Amino acid sequence: MKPCKIVFYGAILAAVFAASQKSFAGPPFVTDDPEPVDFLHWEVYVGSQIEENAYGIQGTLPHVEVNFGAFPGGQLHIIAPYLIVNPSGGGLRNGIGDIELGVKYRFIKEYPWFPQVGTFPHLLVPTGDTARGTGTGRYQIFVPLWLQKSFGAFTTYGGGGMWFSPSYSQFNYWSLGWEAQYDITKMFTLGAELFHNTKAVNANQAETGLNGGGIVNVNAAHHILISAGTDIDGPNRLMVYAAYQLTI
Repeated sequence: MKPCKIVFYGAILAAVFAASQKSFAGPPFVTDDPEPVDFLHWEVYVGSQIEENAYGIQGTLPHVEVNFGAFPGGQLHIIAPYLIVNPSGGGLRNGIGDIELGVKYRFIKEYPWFPQVGTFPHLLVPTGDTARGTGTGRYQIFVPLWLQKSFGAFTTYGGGGMWFSPSYSQFNYWSLGWEAQYDITKMFTLGAELFHNTKAVNANQAETGLNGGGIVNVNAAHHILISAGTDIDGPNRLMVYAAYQLTI
């Protein structure tokens, strides 16, 4: 493939993957929740997310996510991904992707008559290589509002917010989602979600997707998370997420 085509397809895949990075939100789902890690506790994820669409296949192999309950009602957050990019008709490329930083804060606790409410701003730092298709080359910020309510073994949460890039308004869009899950036993939880991303100026179309997945609680410290889905209306034909979670 000619160098100019490599850069072109790399830019396309970087843009697609930039949208997919929000799916790190609430493992194993795209939609997030307002509930932070307990004070002075840790969550560590080692996982992979793969997406297949008309432009090729891209994903993380692996990515590492760390959440720390740094203060009561809040957590610090970082994701460092290693990307694999394989455009249609092109060669396989890989490298460090854009790093995600965030702070989650729950400002309303859950009551019998009212859901818990919080926010989880993200900052994507352009640490990836745009020429190789492993980075977007720009800062991105996500400012959401999340709600959650539990009814015994049943929990539902959702909300959304805006992704925007300073000085690059053509990349701005809204991201919305809602999830519902049920604890079948203390060991198994199953859930499903519906999410939607509005069309950015530079995008070909908006995106509406459906995901289903589950969590296996091996014990209090070790967990397996899996989900899979597809776009009802959008570019992705298949989205798969799998991760190991350690809670400390």
